[in-house]
Amino acid sequence: MRAWLLNDTSGPGSYRLESIDTPEPGPGEVRVHLRASALNHLDLWVSRGMPAPHRFPHIAGGDGAGVISAIGPGVSTVAIGDEVVLNPSVACGNCHACLSGESPYCRSYGILGEHLPGTLADEVVAPARNVIAKPAGLSWEEAAAYGLVTGTAYRMLRRARLSAGDVLLIVGIGGGVASMGLQLGLAMGATVYVTSRDQAKIDQAIALGAAGGFDSSGEFSKALKKTAGRAADVVLESVGPATFNQSMRSMESGGRIAVCGATSGPKVEISMPYLFFKQIEIIGSTMFNHAEFLAATELVGSGRVQVMVDSVVPFEDLPVALARLDAGDQLGKVVIGR
Repeated sequence: MRAWLLNDTSGPGSYRLESIDTPEPGPGEVRVHLRASALNHLDLWVSRGMPAPHRFPHIAGGDGAGVISAIGPGVSTVAIGDEVVLNPSVACGNCHACLSGESPYCRSYGILGEHLPGTLADEVVAPARNVIAKPAGLSWEEAAAYGLVTGTAYRMLRRARLSAGDVLLIVGIGGGVASMGLQLGLAMGATVYVTSRDQAKIDQAIALGAAGGFDSSGEFSKALKKTAGRAADVVLESVGPATFNQSMRSMESGGRIAVCGATSGPKVEISMPYLFFKQIEIIGSTMFNHAEFLAATELVGSGRVQVMVDSVVPFEDLPVALARLDAGDQLGKVVIGR
């Protein structure tokens, strides 16, 4: 089969298209013939060693959708030919964390494309519990695009206790998680504002239902309060030090800031008095559990949440897709077609 392989961590340019043996599923596993994949920033980060793959060569890619092409011993939940979407959030399924429904806390937790071979290939092997029936109304490109970002945004909003009527601020609209956070926030009844350095992305977010948008590089906390008449109940943050202090200042007393990434760097400086006087909660969030992935899939499948596909790039042109993602030009997901 064809696969885009990483053999070092010198950056996105180190991906090479090669022919390798087709993997066989083991006990409890299935093999999926991929009809489409989608990129995440993780595919850039692993190519730069942040984190480095556990072994080389490595196949990146967390998102994908396709057809079951083989099943391993003991699998009875799916059959060859079934159309499925991959859940990239992989855990053991047997420990206390998994059995209590919190698989992201599993000590052997992993992500397709980071800890395990991923979807930038013709075929991928995954646990059978990590495939779910493809919603009938979605194209292959849409089915491949929603998984990681929608599940991640859904968990962030759930953990931040977003309620109907809340003001939600999404920092850095344009990326996959932020774009799906906008869709999910609106579906949950929140009034949503966004930030971006790109006015075109703000305009697109407003067209999708955002109440307004502000320049990420400015004092958007003041702009939010002036426009909305109050600060935010919940902030979704994935940018890091470039925006974090403004995000903190954008919250009402008792506000919650959910953080899933740090694209501008790993360290921030926090004003401790502001944190405790305002009684703000900082909530770290990574990936999602199976119930959250199912809920995200149902929202997408019902049409209540729109899958935002920025562009579809042929499999052979992966470097073009990576360059678009790396430049931050996208609004929504960059999909790798077949």
